Amino acid sequence: MRRKLPGDVPPSSAAAGTASSASEADLAQLSTAIAAGEDLGPFVRRAFACGRPEPLLAALRGAARDREAEIEELCRAHFHDFIRAVDDLRSLLADADALKGSLSASHSALLSSAAPLLASLESFLAARALAGNLSSALASSRRCVRLLALAARANAHLHAGNHGLYLALRAVDAIDRDLATGPEPLPLPTLRQMLLSVVPAVRAHAEREISREFSDWMVSIRAASRHLGQVAIGRSAAARQRQEELRSKHRPLEECITLDDDGVGDLDDFAAAAATADAADGAAAASFDLTPLYRAMHIHQTLALGERFKKYYLENRKLQLTSDFDVIAATPFLESHQVFFSQIAGFFIVEDRVFRTGGGLTSRPDVDALWDAAVGKMVSVMEDNFSRMQTANHLLLITDYAALLAATMRRYGYPVGMLLDVLAKHRDKYHDLLLADCRRQVAEALAADKFDQMLMRKEYEYSMNVLAFGIQSSDITPAFPYVAPFSCTVPDICRIVRSFIEDSVSFMAHGGGGDTYAAVKKYLGRILSEVVDASIQKLVDSGGGLSVSQAMQVAANMSVMERACEFFTRHAAQLCGVPLRAVERGRRDFPLRRSRDAAEALLLRLLRAKADEFMRQSDGVNWMADDPPPGGNEYANEVIIYLETLTSTAQQILPLPVLRRVLVAVLAHISERIVDLFLNDSVKRFNANAVTGIDTDLKMFEAFADSMSSLFVDSDQESVKNEMKTALVEARQLVNLLMSSSPENFLNPVIREKSYNKLDYKKVAAISEKFRDSSESYFSTFGTRGARQNPKKKSLDTLIKRLREAS
Repeated sequence: MRRKLPGDVPPSSAAAGTASSASEADLAQLSTAIAAGEDLGPFVRRAFACGRPEPLLAALRGAARDREAEIEELCRAHFHDFIRAVDDLRSLLADADALKGSLSASHSALLSSAAPLLASLESFLAARALAGNLSSALASSRRCVRLLALAARANAHLHAGNHGLYLALRAVDAIDRDLATGPEPLPLPTLRQMLLSVVPAVRAHAEREISREFSDWMVSIRAASRHLGQVAIGRSAAARQRQEELRSKHRPLEECITLDDDGVGDLDDFAAAAATADAADGAAAASFDLTPLYRAMHIHQTLALGERFKKYYLENRKLQLTSDFDVIAATPFLESHQVFFSQIAGFFIVEDRVFRTGGGLTSRPDVDALWDAAVGKMVSVMEDNFSRMQTANHLLLITDYAALLAATMRRYGYPVGMLLDVLAKHRDKYHDLLLADCRRQVAEALAADKFDQMLMRKEYEYSMNVLAFGIQSSDITPAFPYVAPFSCTVPDICRIVRSFIEDSVSFMAHGGGGDTYAAVKKYLGRILSEVVDASIQKLVDSGGGLSVSQAMQVAANMSVMERACEFFTRHAAQLCGVPLRAVERGRRDFPLRRSRDAAEALLLRLLRAKADEFMRQSDGVNWMADDPPPGGNEYANEVIIYLETLTSTAQQILPLPVLRRVLVAVLAHISERIVDLFLNDSVKRFNANAVTGIDTDLKMFEAFADSMSSLFVDSDQESVKNEMKTALVEARQLVNLLMSSSPENFLNPVIREKSYNKLDYKKVAAISEKFRDSSESYFSTFGTRGARQNPKKKSLDTLIKRLREAS
């Protein structure tokens, strides 16, 4: 158990001490509040809430006693002052009685003097009331006069026509505001009733008149839109033509790396042309009158019908656009496409002007929705008609006009990507149709050509058929009449291809999209390979009954067409605005190689056939002659004469490389035919005299080859001479072997490789068995049985024996 310490306090004593300290603090706060004059309500509420109001009451009684003591002290200190104040009040009361008497006397005097003034005041009040009534009557009269004047003005404006409708409505609105907001109703009920009935009547009349005028304007603007569209598209075409002329004018300037001052000034013409086109479009937009539309909108806004009029306008324009789509329903699209596109162009030119100047009559989403509907319709119509068109010119005509429409509408800010996409989508079909047309024209040109050299009698013919395509061989103008080295097919084909290039560039530049030059170059390659090359090759392969001279002319034409192909590439680049330097760097091989090779092959085939025809006259060769023919065999002379005649003609039209290839091939064929003469089954035996005759023939051919080598002055004459002699090498080696004193040297590999490398074993064996010496006869063995054998004969027999063993 805890022991109680001396300083410990009982719990009850501690609680009592705590309560007494709290009460002392509350009383101190209460005294402070009473001294400060504060509100004692919180202290009272807290005391009663705690259930101990007695200390509070005691404190309040003590405070009251303190205050009473203070009052007593104050009164004891100042009672003399109170007595003096009462005395002052008594003297003041006497002064007040004297003043009252004075006021009463003054009042009596005032009443006696104010009686006339009161009478005058009553008269004045009566006059003022009368003046007020008169002023009210005058104000009402002026109000009525003003309302009647407004009514008269409104009537005058109505009689002036629709131009005065707005002013009439303003007058009516003034009447309506006066009636509605006036200080008091009109004193004339009849006038008020009349005005109340006239105001809505005038408004209804204005609405009817402006609606009728707007309907008439809608009809007139539809008719004017077609003309407006035609004018705008025509100006776009003129602007495009001006730009093309400026581009052609400055094409030489574009070829230069640097520009001088004059060049820069000239290039500014492009900007001037564009500005001129924009000004022309502005003039076209200002050529139609939108005043009735603005008036109708203003009148409806004045009538508080602006939103309804906007909806009415948009609905009517939608109906007009839908009816504009029906223009192509009654007539073929080819005949009505210009009207169709012009109507749509004019429609949206008007809409653009209305959007920009209509004060909110239309919004951009509304105009875009109309344009999207029109583009969708145009796209579907073009795709449907393009899919059924079979003529390139018709497709180009429609495409060109659609491209002009796109250029016109782009200038007004409308998106035309879908229209251009449709044109680009049908690019391949257009070129396929164009290629088919060109294929027919080329076939007709080839069929009509007799393949004779073209005769030009006048300089303009030379300029039109030669200079226009850059196929001249010299810059010097020839004397006239001039015989060209080509036939009339060449300029005809050049004109066809040039027209194809121009049509392709026109389509690609105005509606094809993408890289114009790359696409045109691709289609140029197609017409050259699929049309020109294929048509000429078809003509050559079929033969068509062509003679040697005609085949030679075809081969000559191909050499000229090589220069023409370079012109085609340059022409396409110029039309596309591509510098010629880039074209020259990117040159390709000759695109007509197949037909050129086929033409040369045909010429060689005909020349070989002609040579075979002369060689068949070798039946007159005496293979067992007693003496060699002094001037060679007759067939060789005729072949030489024919080749000389042929060469004199060919060197005028054929290029020297082609002529050289032809002569080499013909001489090689003659060499083969000479060898075949010895192998012919009809030749059973031949002797040395026959071989000597063939040797003479070969010498004639070799002399011809030597004489022909002088024609090729641009080449190494020695190499040309060796090339032509090499063509006769097989026949020459065979004749040399037969005329050799030791034919068995053919068996020596070194000698054979050096002197007889073109000879075949089997051919030598077959020919050697037919060879007989002139001293040998059917019965000569009986007379020379004991004589020594000829060494050449022995060597030949050895050769034959060894060749038989080898085979």
